[in-house]
Amino acid sequence: MSTHTATVPGATLTYDIHGDASSKGVPLILIGSPMDSTGFMTLQSYFPDRTTVTVDPRNTGRSVRDEPTSAVTPGQHADDLHAVINALGAGPVDVFASSGGAVNALALVARYPSDIRLLVAHEPPAGGTLPDRAHIHAVCTDMVATYDTSGQGPAMAKFIAFVMQTGEIDSDYLAQPAPDPAAFGLSPIDDGVRTDPLMSNMRGGAVDFVPDVEALRSAATEIVIGVGEESGGPTDGEMAGRAAYAVAALLGREAVVFPSGHAGFLGGEFGQAGKPEEFAAKLRSVLEC
Repeated sequence: MSTHTATVPGATLTYDIHGDASSKGVPLILIGSPMDSTGFMTLQSYFPDRTTVTVDPRNTGRSVRDEPTSAVTPGQHADDLHAVINALGAGPVDVFASSGGAVNALALVARYPSDIRLLVAHEPPAGGTLPDRAHIHAVCTDMVATYDTSGQGPAMAKFIAFVMQTGEIDSDYLAQPAPDPAAFGLSPIDDGVRTDPLMSNMRGGAVDFVPDVEALRSAATEIVIGVGEESGGPTDGEMAGRAAYAVAALLGREAVVFPSGHAGFLGGEFGQAGKPEEFAAKLRSVLEC
């Protein structure tokens, strides 16, 4: 493994190349957001035959930015990924993108259609594609306001409760009592820090994202939308799973079901474990089809 940096407007990005960067094979980039590269260590280990690249998005992990409390948009993340792909000098590449990384990768294809050969976008939380988009926006706006006034613990408790919710968010959702941070092992004490990358993404409209369907359809990139088998269906599932089905429908294709749930590729990172071996096998079959 070798570690590299790329300087972009307002930030310095850090990424790792696993394998021979000069290989003639198509590199496989593994990206998340706000999750950093450490979340892909298990998944990356199942692809020893390929050059893989893991990236810390701006303000996450080892990557830094000049204004760590400001909003970051999917378009900015897309520009950052474009810079990393250019630095590799080996495009077009294959990409597996998870969660917010999937939103950013869809924005990347729309902006730079020659960067990616095949994109597997797994559960993009594109709330703007859903019928309850206005309620999702209100919940996330409240979450960011809680972060600003009370800090990470209370805000993250609301986030965890939100992503566990199944089915459409209704107008009564915010009338519920706020979840107790301690119930999720979080501290209610405000540490005064306001640099959380998840909140920066929310400020930048990540959960309001609607893909540029015309641009995606016209791009040469093969796009696969993935969804976890444990994430529920198009109407009764978790928000990111429902959004995956919605994005797939907008693109005129079926969502591809992957083992486990939203974080099915994790193998103990962050104290979570999905079904990484089965997940990697499914991903390989999609990449090789």
